Amino acid sequence: MEVSLNKLTQKDCHIARMARDRRFDGRFYVAVKTTGIFCRPICPANLPKEENVEYFLDKAQALQAGYRPCLRCRPDSAPSSWAWKGVEATFQRAVKLIEQGDLTHSSLTELSERLGISDRYLRKLFNQHIGMSPKQYAICYQLMFAKQLLHTTKLTVTDIALASGFNSVRRFNDAFKQTLKLAPSQIRKETNLDNRVNHVDLAFRGAFDWQHMLDFYQLRAIEGLERVTSDSYQRYIQIEDCRGWFSISNPKSGVMRVEFKLDDMSKLRELINQVRRMFDLDSDVLQIESHLSSIEPELIKRSGIRIPGVWSPWEAGVRAILGQQVSIKAAIGQLNLLTQTLQSNGVTHFPTPQEISQADLSFLKMPQSRKETLARFACYMMEHADAPLEHWLDLKGIGPWTVNYARLRGNSEPNCFLDSDLVVKKSCQNFTNLTTETVSPWGSYATFHCWSHA
Repeated sequence: MEVSLNKLTQKDCHIARMARDRRFDGRFYVAVKTTGIFCRPICPANLPKEENVEYFLDKAQALQAGYRPCLRCRPDSAPSSWAWKGVEATFQRAVKLIEQGDLTHSSLTELSERLGISDRYLRKLFNQHIGMSPKQYAICYQLMFAKQLLHTTKLTVTDIALASGFNSVRRFNDAFKQTLKLAPSQIRKETNLDNRVNHVDLAFRGAFDWQHMLDFYQLRAIEGLERVTSDSYQRYIQIEDCRGWFSISNPKSGVMRVEFKLDDMSKLRELINQVRRMFDLDSDVLQIESHLSSIEPELIKRSGIRIPGVWSPWEAGVRAILGQQVSIKAAIGQLNLLTQTLQSNGVTHFPTPQEISQADLSFLKMPQSRKETLARFACYMMEHADAPLEHWLDLKGIGPWTVNYARLRGNSEPNCFLDSDLVVKKSCQNFTNLTTETVSPWGSYATFHCWSHA
């Protein structure tokens, strides 16, 4: 069948579920009227008759309609949906902020102000695009996240309630029973947790060139902070005042297993959001590579190349400043010197803006002007951590290359084509159809595929 990558008809959904086509996993959900359960299109259960099913583009919609998630195929673990791609940008941004937990620590009015709209208009957007209020969407998202943790971690129900954004176990239990028609303890009883470390399984769609990503990280790993082996990536992280660690081994069958430790389990959702972005788990590789191949058929030398991100735009900015006009090896040498000097008792996190702004950077072996740029950047980020990256250009010593590097690896933006890069320029001599316009909106992936030909 011909696959529509943006909108699905009922006929598309019917054919996909009958074939249990994995390309559609996470793109829609199948609700069975006779059982009150909703499933992924790949669920191995007996296929119900078409007159007994209805389709939803998002699991939150299925929950809101009164269906409970299947315990066999676990729709909570499906890849992130692309259902809302192409709709109003403000709505997309609101969904992203809610999934990051904004409504768990701020009000709808505060979220609306952050978006630059009224709370009335925000509710209108959600009713228009998803048929429910922002708060209802937030609760559905929290509950599906909690269900995933009940299946895959040893966390206590109290820790899971906190990690999911609930202020109390009682409120968590009530919401869980009311919406999912099950008690959290019933999920936990069906899950064997013996001899497990804390982990969570994150789904993704399409090919994943894990070796390409490991090779990229290996060249740029910071001693003591990151460890890259032949099949795994590990690093220490910091979320506000919470310290933690995670490890990822070779992803298989569309699932990336993340082992983790956190001082504060309420930060788990933020850890997972960051890991999904850092390893580019929400990209639709099939669509991206189809688009790029239509421009230059020989460009895709290795299928499954994704954007290898770093932990934050701040870290990407520091890496870019230290990497200005020097080799990768020289830049990492300076990063190692910076982290080990500022954390002489052992590296536990990437240096913070406060630590760098208060340090005497004379120990760094690079031009004085670059040290001053680093100090200036640290002072700026202490006051403007969430400022648009384009504002960095107002700082002396920071130019377009530094900002584009941060866009590419710190924000994992999909459409950052580095056509001024020497390797990309050379590739464009062979692939003459590659331009900023033709590769849009997948310029970042075009950049990495150009690099793969070096």
